[in-house]
Amino acid sequence: MNILLIGSGGREHALARSLSASALCDKLLIAPGNPGTAQHGTNVVLDVADHPAVIDFCRVMKIDFVVVGPEAPLVTGLVDDLKGAGIKAFGPSKAAAQLEGSKAFTKDLCAEFGIPTAAYRRFTDAETAKAYVRSYGVPIVVKADGLAAGKGVVVATSFEEAEGAIDMMIGGGLGAAGAEVVIEAFLEGEEASFFALCDGTRAIPFGTAQDHKRVFDEDKGPNTGGMGAYSPAAVLTPDLQARVMREIIEPTLAGMKARGMPYTGILYAGLMLTKDGPQLIEYNARLGDPETQVLLPRLKSDLVTALLAACDGMLNSISLQWSDAAALTVVMAAQGYPGAVEKGSEIKGIDRAEELNDVIVFHAGTKQNGDRILAHGGRVLNVTALGATITEAQRKAYEAVDRIDWPEGFCRRDIGWRAVEREQG
Repeated sequence: MNILLIGSGGREHALARSLSASALCDKLLIAPGNPGTAQHGTNVVLDVADHPAVIDFCRVMKIDFVVVGPEAPLVTGLVDDLKGAGIKAFGPSKAAAQLEGSKAFTKDLCAEFGIPTAAYRRFTDAETAKAYVRSYGVPIVVKADGLAAGKGVVVATSFEEAEGAIDMMIGGGLGAAGAEVVIEAFLEGEEASFFALCDGTRAIPFGTAQDHKRVFDEDKGPNTGGMGAYSPAAVLTPDLQARVMREIIEPTLAGMKARGMPYTGILYAGLMLTKDGPQLIEYNARLGDPETQVLLPRLKSDLVTALLAACDGMLNSISLQWSDAAALTVVMAAQGYPGAVEKGSEIKGIDRAEELNDVIVFHAGTKQNGDRILAHGGRVLNVTALGATITEAQRKAYEAVDRIDWPEGFCRRDIGWRAVEREQG
């Protein structure tokens, strides 16, 4: 097959590595890709927001299968348009991608179909929302309804913080994404990520992970897109995973089908493991970043075969095989992230890092200039290692980080600390 992968980040580098390794992949093209994806296929210049241009490109290049990495093209209906043109594509429809594109949509679905999640209210008026917060109390969670690039959630511990978030969101600080806010009860527990591969009717587990959202060690500083992750998440025991499938994933698929918008693709459930059991924090309609960078190196099955089975409604015909190894990734970011960063600093030593056994350096925000690799974003590299345990994977990952020469970058030094504490328990 000729395969087109949409996206340009660390997730797409990990996807490109696994897609290109498939026995079914003859040619892999990535739009727009990055220097890492270019190691596994051919990067192409293509405006992925221009759906007719993507369709024309697929026809000219005889693309048999399109895999969409990031959320924005899913929410704007790229999969619908490709399928309408007779091109097979992996990912949910525009209607089904509302599970990520609208927090309010997902909360209403949970309420209708009995899916455990935090109590909530929806608001489009700032004063009404603030009055509700005053009556409810803090801590409380304020969420922008729409896509906000990881900046649309505030866990407020004071009335002033909650009201500031409401004013910022409804006042236009996040554009159209904040025109409506969802205000939720604060849930106590440990967060974990659960992934399921869905074919519209059925779902099969696609791994577990835990990530680190705060920018600095000890979970301090502002939230980010993710400073590191590890897989598997031991806190999600087999019993808990079965419960998540039974109480959260399967009712969601049934509810979406009942609404006439069956869900096909990866369903990524962000969970809070409370004393009352797992509760849904939010859904993403695609693989996570940086979770993909620890999930796919552990997948032993052919990725293309699995994705095609989901597209064709045939998940009952496959079973996925996973390595017993643990994986951990450390995000190296440009100084200033998650705020403004300077681009263009040179990164050396990636080859030295990858000389270590079971280490992969995924490119997330890099640019090639001749033989030089330059920083070209906020999150720039994902240094990933495999080991028999999370503790071993962590040691290898930081050994690899220390081989990379990039004074303008930084990383957290405690990725995986919960899992390491459990292993050393």
